[in-house]
Order: sequence, then C-alpha cells, then structure tokens
Amino acid sequence: MERMAWKGRIKPGMKDEYIRRHDTIWPEMTALLKEAGICNYTIFCAGDELFGYYECAKSLAYAEKTQSASAVVDRWNEYMADVLELVMDPETGAQPKMEVVFRME
Repeated sequence: MERMAWKGRIKPGMKDEYIRRHDTIWPEMTALLKEAGICNYTIFCAGDELFGYYECAKSLAYAEKTQSASAVVDRWNEYMADVLELVMDPETGAQPKMEVVFRME
C-alpha cells in the first residue's frame, strides 16, 4: 500500500470554517476518494498549518489520476480556495508528494 502526505495552510481567521466544511464534506467527494482507493485519510492541524496523510489501496498513480479527472475534485478545490492555501503539482494536479525520511512499522 502506497502512502501520501501533503501540507497546506489555512488562511488567517478561517480555521473554524475549514473544519466546518470538512464536518459537512460532500458525499460525492467521499465517494470519489473511495473510488480513487484512498483510505485511512487524516488531516492534522497545528495552528494554521495542515498536514494530510492517506493510504492508497490501489496505487498513488491511480488515486492521482482519478482525482485529476474528477469534476467533483475541481468543485471542491474551488469551494475551498477562500479558506485554504495549497501548492499543486502541475503534472499531477495534486499536492506535491512529501519525501519519506523515516517510517516505523
């Protein structure tokens, strides 16, 4: 199983709204993530900094391809643009992969 980690930042004063939007995440968004093989998805927050982690049951390439081809993901990213600062990889359309430097099983 491949793993993915990403980072981002909540725009100043928007933390409560960021959390609210994830508390009411669209069912079609969670369905798309599951279709992409994404599981064990967790987003952590420290102040306004975000760290996301998920596992890819199919493959990271499949998850990226499924998300990049989805109008739901495009709408979600547009919906979140006013509360979230993310740098996207122009090749994959997803957050840039973080380098693994340590892992303990």
